[in-house]
Amino acid sequence: MKIKVHGKDLTVSQEMVERITYKLSFLDKYILIDDDTTAQVVVKKHGNNIKLEVTVPTKVGYLRSEVVDKDIRNAVDDSIDKLEDQLRRQKTRLSRRHKEKLAKTFIAENVKEEVELPVRVKRVAVDDMDVDEAIMQMELMDHSFFIFRDYSTGVINVVYKREEGGYGVIEAV
Repeated sequence: MKIKVHGKDLTVSQEMVERITYKLSFLDKYILIDDDTTAQVVVKKHGNNIKLEVTVPTKVGYLRSEVVDKDIRNAVDDSIDKLEDQLRRQKTRLSRRHKEKLAKTFIAENVKEEVELPVRVKRVAVDDMDVDEAIMQMELMDHSFFIFRDYSTGVINVVYKREEGGYGVIEAV
């Protein structure tokens, strides 16, 4: 993730830019944020205090925090806490949405009669990613499986939802 720090009505020292970059680098571990993502950080005066505004675009929406404090270090820490909370809530929303639809699908499957249907062919572009990112993509698209290429091994994999709960991975050899 790239981080751009701007000072408005004040200059931000290189030390503070490095501290903000270091503190915000924790977001790289989350699946919702790409390497190409650019976080915008604006530091400006707010009376006798300093206001820190952070905006991070994600695959699902925007993460945003505004913190006013006398010390910029405290503002950075409070901003990180707010962003972590927003990420946790987005993840919870995705999993709740997924569980409800999965239950409805399960009930509908038990009621259906067996009918022979024609075979449908679908071609997909296979992207390089890790298993966690593939699971997130699968949940975002509301599919029961997702095909991807493991970026560390280069092998085509399929991640799927298990009936007992959890996920499984099929690796092509």
